Amino acid sequence: MDLKLNGKRALVSGSHRGTGRAIAHALAREGAETIVHGFEHDAAEAVAAEIRAKGFAASAVAGDITTDTGAADVVSAAGEVDILINNYGTADAGSWTRTETADWIDAYQKNVLSAVRLTRGLMGGMKQRGWGRIVMLGTIGSTEPAARMPHYYASKGALATMTVSLAKELAGTGITVNLVSPGLIRTKEVEERFLAQGRERGWGTTWEEVEPHVLKNFMGNLTGHIPVPEEIADLVVFVASPLASAIHALNMRIDGGSTALVT
Repeated sequence: MDLKLNGKRALVSGSHRGTGRAIAHALAREGAETIVHGFEHDAAEAVAAEIRAKGFAASAVAGDITTDTGAADVVSAAGEVDILINNYGTADAGSWTRTETADWIDAYQKNVLSAVRLTRGLMGGMKQRGWGRIVMLGTIGSTEPAARMPHYYASKGALATMTVSLAKELAGTGITVNLVSPGLIRTKEVEERFLAQGRERGWGTTWEEVEPHVLKNFMGNLTGHIPVPEEIADLVVFVASPLASAIHALNMRIDGGSTALVT
């Protein structure tokens, strides 16, 4: 399928690693000129170099988007952007009794205000050109939060309401705004953590052996497998494409149906 992304320029925050990296690769593969963002230029450039080595267009920008100055630097360096993927965020450990006010403020700086800064810096240009895509990366925990990490889930929940508010603000401009909310993603770090637990509990030593136990004991879903970053990326890229012009103000869960098991 041709997603008609040739000639579009896309910025993916936090794409120096993890799911953001997969999104950057997928956008470039579909023809978008992709701007890889990281907090350190070398890390962002490494991913951009991976993309260019495959024959696609990519460049790198660096900056601390948890600050006004750093975000402004990224916006300036990125230039004209048609597609903004607000992917950057962190899930720091904590609980209601083991977090301080500073932890909550930090969670909002990373997971909410970083996206606000980039959005405000880039949406004006999209409005002038009459076309744009803004995609937030959330979590199913924004609507089905756990008791643990309340500061994280509260900040991600803010993205859900922010998406709808921004969608109304940009109504009729040619810009769509959506939120993609994954469940557990099989990143390298997640796989290593569960493989270690699998060895300790006698589940096995390979992912194929351990995954059924992870689904049974930690989070179930209706598909029988935990999605990899590339599956999240494929949805994000479609939503960011001209083909998704009717998708607006939506919170899309991509979790294998795990939320259906608790509702």
